[in-house]
Amino acid sequence: MHPHKPHMDRHAGTSENKEFLKSISRERIDPPAVRGGLSAADLLDTAFLSYNGGRLREGCQLYARRMLADDATVGLALSGALTPAGLGISCLVPLVEAGFIDWIVSTGANLYHDTHYALGMDLYQAGPSLPDLELRENQVIRIYDIVFDYENLLGTDKFYRTLCRGPAFQQTFGTAEFHNLVGKYLAERETQTGVSGKSLLAAAYRCGVPVFTSSPGDSSIGMNLAALQLEGCQLRIDPLRDVNQSAAVVWAAKDNGGSSGVFILGGGSPKNFMLQTEPQIQEVLGLTEAGHDYFLQFTDARPDTGGLSGATPSEAMTWGKVDPEKLPGTVTCYIDSTVALPLLSAYALTRREPRKHKRYMDRLPDLTRKLEERYAEVRKERGE
Repeated sequence: MHPHKPHMDRHAGTSENKEFLKSISRERIDPPAVRGGLSAADLLDTAFLSYNGGRLREGCQLYARRMLADDATVGLALSGALTPAGLGISCLVPLVEAGFIDWIVSTGANLYHDTHYALGMDLYQAGPSLPDLELRENQVIRIYDIVFDYENLLGTDKFYRTLCRGPAFQQTFGTAEFHNLVGKYLAERETQTGVSGKSLLAAAYRCGVPVFTSSPGDSSIGMNLAALQLEGCQLRIDPLRDVNQSAAVVWAAKDNGGSSGVFILGGGSPKNFMLQTEPQIQEVLGLTEAGHDYFLQFTDARPDTGGLSGATPSEAMTWGKVDPEKLPGTVTCYIDSTVALPLLSAYALTRREPRKHKRYMDRLPDLTRKLEERYAEVRKERGE
């Protein structure tokens, strides 16, 4: 017979068991009954206790209580078709205006569809089961259960081509610089039409929030800029400038004794571009740093497929992207961003007072120069 441990006496060591249970527990599960009129913030605090509901509550609390500290910098990584679903208007613009987002990395598609609203174009709710061939025959575009006229695309294309033929655009830009200039014109358009608050790019311009695109050619904006290049337009996008400018934002946030948090909606290229600021600072530039302090992600991607979208904060820590001492300040919630973002926005706007805008966009040249100077010092110390 193989030796085996005797059956545990469940009556022995009761006090020790309770102490162990207490050490791994938070609060006893005994929520109040949900009643009508309860605010979203109170509902999250009292009824979202376990599973992904619990992670959503933890994420909201992490964001509002720690990531929004006055000395903390919050970067938003934005992927998925969120702006066409109205989440730019309902959630992202209020968060930017409240000073709750300090810099952004977005897909170009989110910014292109954001432009529709600033131009007064309409998008509509529909159902997910639609006759796609009939839609195409009637020049209707579909994004799952969102539909809009093909003319929206043609009109937005025309706006970008006409705008970017202008003299102010005949130069080389980083994507944040390009989007800031576009945001200026969209903000003016909103003022003229009296529809302020519709565009994320316009809000970012007003609040001095840099908006980077990690893959500038991968959207209708990039497609139109490519067409202008064929015309002889002198507008150029320099993606390497983005790498240094985004790293400069994170370096400035940490170098002054503050903290850096990343708020990731989805995954993909925006997630990696935002997180790679730390390996750029540490591994490539050789500056002393440990990683981002806070990591909050809403995703439906699994980690076991090996894709970046599902990579956990613990895995990111091995790359230097997250400070290993700050892993308790990380939350991953496996949930659709269209469900989580409105709840988090309501929670943060209820629980926190607006913060002063850090206006990193206005400071990008100076911050990048300081990073360049520190890198020169490191190279000198290395004898390079």
